[in-house]
Amino acid sequence: MIPFNKPFLSGNELQYMRQAIEAGKISGDGVFTNKCHSFFEKKYGFKKSLLTTSCTDALEMAALLINIREGDEVIMPSFTFVSTANPFVLRGARIVFVDSRTDHPGIDESKIEELITDKTKAIVVVHYAGIACNMDEILRIAAKYNLYVIEDAAQSVDSFYWDKPLGAIGHLSAFSFHETKNIISGEGGMLAINDDKFSNRAEILWEKGTNRSAFFRGEIDKYGWVDVGASFLPSDLIAAFLFAQLENLDLIQARRKKIWETYYGELKSLEQKGLLRLPFIPSYATNNGHLFFLLCNNLTQRDKLLGYLKGKGIHAVFHYQSLHKSNFYKDKHDGRILKNCDLYAECLLRLPLFYELADSDIKFIVRSVFDFYK
Repeated sequence: MIPFNKPFLSGNELQYMRQAIEAGKISGDGVFTNKCHSFFEKKYGFKKSLLTTSCTDALEMAALLINIREGDEVIMPSFTFVSTANPFVLRGARIVFVDSRTDHPGIDESKIEELITDKTKAIVVVHYAGIACNMDEILRIAAKYNLYVIEDAAQSVDSFYWDKPLGAIGHLSAFSFHETKNIISGEGGMLAINDDKFSNRAEILWEKGTNRSAFFRGEIDKYGWVDVGASFLPSDLIAAFLFAQLENLDLIQARRKKIWETYYGELKSLEQKGLLRLPFIPSYATNNGHLFFLLCNNLTQRDKLLGYLKGKGIHAVFHYQSLHKSNFYKDKHDGRILKNCDLYAECLLRLPLFYELADSDIKFIVRSVFDFYK
């Protein structure tokens, strides 16, 4: 079986984890944690970075930082993972779901403004497949109504909107380093803070509601409980693994993008015949090679293709189910039909894409897709 994903080791992960162990500091906020923070702040211009145990935790921190409360409304796409919504639901917010674009699974920016009420607190955008939303339009709407913008950049490391790194545009942003992402640490995430007013409080929330980090920097003579918070910071062992990946970011990205481009070029003729659709990348967006998807013409065709590829020993998968139709939220949704979300939920298929995917396997996968459509 050609797997859907295979975690990639760059070479120094175990060495750096051993260094952390030998240094006698494997809890959070250690040497490698700070190395990772510095990497992101220098390379992408985030004003402050804080590693977390998951992207979900980073979004939970964002919900706390903008003081989401019972009755607030948060606008976000329905075609996304449940972690985009859960942190805000936990704080008592009502989620207002937006349909996807016709040309891409990302949020339809033209549908946002009509959903804003006096209870709206924030817009959460998801850069699906690392392909940027139209951030100028979203920032225009947010400024008009005095709303926060939070980027769910889980899939978006090293991807850009024009010349701006994704995750550096909204007030707050969340990244994932889950083993299915480009850069990994098994489980893991990061909160990027782009508005200075959140920096000090974010550090406090991160450290269980204490000003412990300030104490260890010698800024105060003792630390205590000063705010709400949780243990959001990961072990320095996780950070050590992540830093080994970050050192090889360019190498990893080059290979993943080459695989993506090979798929696209080889399968283009099937799109031209109207048999399927391939990913669309707007002029303002870049491709970071996170995932490659096909859009089949209907649910039956998608399921048959999945079964056909499985029979060939190829593990392809579908992706999200629309959150507005989920068992948990369907009775809370306002009843609007989100036809594009449903289309992507029913017709989207993801092909294997990972660093060590051999060229011969890529050719076999492409040939198998062609054989199916014959």
